[in-house]
Amino acid sequence: MAKTIGVVLSDRVTAGLVIDHRIEGTLRSFPESSDDESGLVELHTDGLIKVISEQAILARGNHHDIPAVGVALPGLIRNGVVEEAPNLPQLKGARIAELVTAELRNQGLRCQVNIVNDADGMAAGLAASLGKLGSMIRVWTLGIGIGFGRYPFAPGVWEGGHTSVTLDDKENFCGCGGRGHIEGIMGHRAMRLRFLDMEPEEVFIEARKGPQGGPQAERCLRFVRFWHKALAAGTANSIHMSGPGKFYLTGFNVRFVDLNMLRDYLHQMIKMSPLQGYTIEIVEDNPQIRVLGAAVAAEQSIVYAQNTGLFTAFKG
Repeated sequence: MAKTIGVVLSDRVTAGLVIDHRIEGTLRSFPESSDDESGLVELHTDGLIKVISEQAILARGNHHDIPAVGVALPGLIRNGVVEEAPNLPQLKGARIAELVTAELRNQGLRCQVNIVNDADGMAAGLAASLGKLGSMIRVWTLGIGIGFGRYPFAPGVWEGGHTSVTLDDKENFCGCGGRGHIEGIMGHRAMRLRFLDMEPEEVFIEARKGPQGGPQAERCLRFVRFWHKALAAGTANSIHMSGPGKFYLTGFNVRFVDLNMLRDYLHQMIKMSPLQGYTIEIVEDNPQIRVLGAAVAAEQSIVYAQNTGLFTAFKG
């Protein structure tokens, strides 16, 4: 049986034991109360490493033959290092894989640690849960920021949420500081910066009144259309580079998506008939899928290491 542990760092740290691509037992989370979720931003790197490791140990339970732990977190991840993390700036430059490996060893678990971008982890989790580990999966996560996940994993940066979709110099709301990015238009944080007098939920509600609702409603409607055009442009860019296929939308802000509007804009952007075989589907964002994805990534890192002769046997 393939046993791995998946850990996800988002608004909280969630961990679970995965056996043969299924969650075993209950997930472990810190903080347990949703009222304390903002506390992760205030934790320094050492504190986050300790929390990640503690949750992994709790998820392990009585199982000691755990060859790998997968950790999914937001940011630009390469070779176990967080090179950039706009939403968790304290992690920038941190050698997360080394730090978590050392902390787990201190707590009695010797294993390989694999770090993956959280959006890629979501894509891997969806592929595993749908029984499509042999297919390409692409996922947009619409949340505080915008994540773009791809499975199977491939070399590259894949920061799709920072794809430039407009040349307007005024579009500078992205957390990374870049102009014209999808995240600067669609991200929850960016929307709050754009509409200082309204919450994102209020913007989309006001837009339903249409032009006849007055200047405020008209302004909101223009933005809602712009928001959908940004998502369509990012998706179209992916299709023009990697080909058509299925795209999944997830995250707490999929509630704002009008699929008919999105498909209409996509149709306007993609005119080559061989590229029009794409589909869009909204799926529930739940921690089980994210934990599963992190664990699948860890399992595949072992397979890769074994195939390349880089695997070191760990004993619990």
